Amino acid sequence: QVRLVESGGGSVQAGGSLRLSCAASGGIRRINVGWYRQAPGKQREFVASIRSDGSTNYADSVKGRFTISRDNAKNTVYLQMNSLKSDDTGVYFCYTTAIWGQGTQVTVSS
Repeated sequence: QVRLVESGGGSVQAGGSLRLSCAASGGIRRINVGWYRQAPGKQREFVASIRSDGSTNYADSVKGRFTISRDNAKNTVYLQMNSLKSDDTGVYFCYTTAIWGQGTQVTVSS
């Protein structure tokens, strides 16, 4: 069973950038992977996903600012986040079929 480990979170000012990584314990070439986030007091929400064929999907709130990508050789999926806003604050989770990572905290101060 694949395990997912997120990293790259931190604190940044509004307008800044962060790159999150999701490292898988096994091969990811054939699996779809998504990023979700959960703000304090709110439900977990979809952010972006990338399929095995490389096609991507984004939540409207992050389109044009976030980019999801994958490096199958490194078993890693990335989330490049630019022009960050305070509303982007939350714990970011990596997900594939029925498997969640432990999350990484992103805090954006205005």
